Amino acid sequence: MGLAQYAEGGILAPRKIAEALRTTSAEVARTAGLGRDAVQRKDRVRSDKTQRRLREMVEIVNKVEPRFGSPLIAYAWYRSEPLPGFSGQTPMQLVRNGRADEVLDYIDAVDAGVHA
Repeated sequence: MGLAQYAEGGILAPRKIAEALRTTSAEVARTAGLGRDAVQRKDRVRSDKTQRRLREMVEIVNKVEPRFGSPLIAYAWYRSEPLPGFSGQTPMQLVRNGRADEVLDYIDAVDAGVHA
């Protein structure tokens, strides 16, 4: 699924992300490392930090979706699968700590046949 599918008025919409992943906006906020206000208040939804975190989460889920065959399973992987080489942290934990680029690099390395 492309990023545009989750957009509304030129920004990523937590509600659309939540609907696609069959969860709540509050859960989307939590898994992206954001507070509940970040997805409920219009001014906070539009903030750079909120949009960056939502984009990072969606990019990671989208990137692994083809290997799992479902956005729901990809989202479950994002939330719960410890990654080798990251002290047992999940992609969600890494994103919450500002390390989304490392998760994307890890996925690219695995896709290229390099095992972490």
